[in-house]
Amino acid sequence: MAKGNVVVIGAAGQIGRAAVGALARDGWEVTAASRGGSLDDAWPAGVRTVRLDRADDTALAAVVGDGCDVVVDLVAYDGEHADQWAALATAGRVGSAVVVSSAAVYEDDRGRGFDTQAEPDGAARYPVPIPESQRTVAPGGGSYSTRKARLEQRLAAAGEVLPATVLRAGAVHGAHCRAPRELYFVKRVLDGRGHRVLSYGGASRFHTAHVSNIAELIRLAARRPGSRVLNAVDPDAPSVAEIAAAIDAVMGSDTRTVLMEGAPGADGVGDTPWSLPYPMVQDMTAAERELGYRPVTDYAASLPETVAFLTARLADHGDWRDAFPVMRRSYGEGLFDYAAEDAWLAGRR
Repeated sequence: MAKGNVVVIGAAGQIGRAAVGALARDGWEVTAASRGGSLDDAWPAGVRTVRLDRADDTALAAVVGDGCDVVVDLVAYDGEHADQWAALATAGRVGSAVVVSSAAVYEDDRGRGFDTQAEPDGAARYPVPIPESQRTVAPGGGSYSTRKARLEQRLAAAGEVLPATVLRAGAVHGAHCRAPRELYFVKRVLDGRGHRVLSYGGASRFHTAHVSNIAELIRLAARRPGSRVLNAVDPDAPSVAEIAAAIDAVMGSDTRTVLMEGAPGADGVGDTPWSLPYPMVQDMTAAERELGYRPVTDYAASLPETVAFLTARLADHGDWRDAFPVMRRSYGEGLFDYAAEDAWLAGRR
């Protein structure tokens, strides 16, 4: 028997693919909405796909139709997206919501967070681990972090008409990622680099979050509507050096790690997509208590699929910038500046 109907917004993304599959296998009637309306071969039969321009309020209402029990929004970004769901809930057309936010909303007790990292003494020193009660940035329109905070604020304000579970995801990873952090090490192995340079002594920890673990949280939250905020990360929080070693193990490589004390150089040497001077580790106690959550996988166990996806996509496209244009825009051309690395190593010797 079906549990009800659920609409997933952003179904073609890396989290969306996993979430649609988890919900459909759990007995929900799933409508998978995305800009292209694509169907994933891994989804169970019966998943309905639709094209959707998220910015079009009329189109969004049409996807919801006469009503849905749960909406899962994986691409909500600002307050107006929360307002869309609140309006539909007020009209009796949405029962509850599960919305993915970001750990980027957190700031430390001195007001430092992701938006202050480039400032002098701007690196955040969060508690380890970070509970959901940790203070967050002020809602606003100035950055990704403040817009996500405004999204959360508007959802909380709509709690009487729309019970919403907000999931604060860490460093998301898995197949189908458009800006995969793991590419940083996978490409170096494929290029035959015999060494890698890691800043902060290789100890940086930016809590990872596999898509299957986030999908499990979504599945459980759909079953238990409520107004809550929960962290969404893996059971482990490997350091950047441990991530590099785990990727080596999957790829059969024996890359030499060279540790750089302190921050990356001005030329970007030693900088990775996980590089933080102080750990960012999130607490999963609340999810375990409120939803009965248990992780589906850990970081190392999930890596073979991710590595296979990355290597296949690089083989198909050749240039990493063509394979992952979002990665290029997010991290810049210097991500694989081997000449700068070699010059730094030569100077060190």
